[in-house]
Amino acid sequence: MKFIEIRDLQKIYNDSEHEVHAVRGIDLSFEEGEFAAIAGPSGCGKTTLLNILGGLDEPTRGTINIGGTNVNELKSSERINFRLNNIGFVFQAYNLIPVLTAKENVEFIMHLQGRPKAERDARTKELLEAVGLGDRLNSRPSKLSGGQQQRVAVARALASKPKFILADEPTANLDSKATENLLDIMEKLNKEENITFIFATHDARVMKKAKRVIYLEDGKILKDEVK
Repeated sequence: MKFIEIRDLQKIYNDSEHEVHAVRGIDLSFEEGEFAAIAGPSGCGKTTLLNILGGLDEPTRGTINIGGTNVNELKSSERINFRLNNIGFVFQAYNLIPVLTAKENVEFIMHLQGRPKAERDARTKELLEAVGLGDRLNSRPSKLSGGQQQRVAVARALASKPKFILADEPTANLDSKATENLLDIMEKLNKEENITFIFATHDARVMKKAKRVIYLEDGKILKDEVK
């Protein structure tokens, strides 16, 4: 069985005037440890697909099986727990909590998981050092550059020891050097810890690094390339 299996996935948004078919009958699967990009222009359905895959949105039709769990059948509270213990998210806008330090932002998910303080401290220090921010543990987001904030977001996504990470346009606000550094960190973690990374992106730099690129157009898979 594939690690992630998506079958006949559809998402239709309705408003008072018309229907918008964001995702149109997608069949897709991922192996554990993939470093893959879902690519395409704005409005092609890649963020919708990522949100459904992460349990942040519900499909109109279709099934999603992750590691043997049928995500569609989970109740709301079960879906929250499933996300907490299986999925890490990296957002374009970072979504760091401004009043918390880098350390506190990273360990926040572990607080929710009920991890002991000693484990939280050790894991947070290890992750922030891994992303090159071991000397910025006590810095708040306002004191960090965009690239540094995104690296904190990556560390936070990894803190819960997720099975896979979903990254929605993670390089959109970064310059070339920050993008290269961030992708190198993600690639290293993918290889060393076998963490599955799935990006939604239209950034050529991300597509170049990815080992597989799935191109979407009008909510459908146009092409699926494995390098």
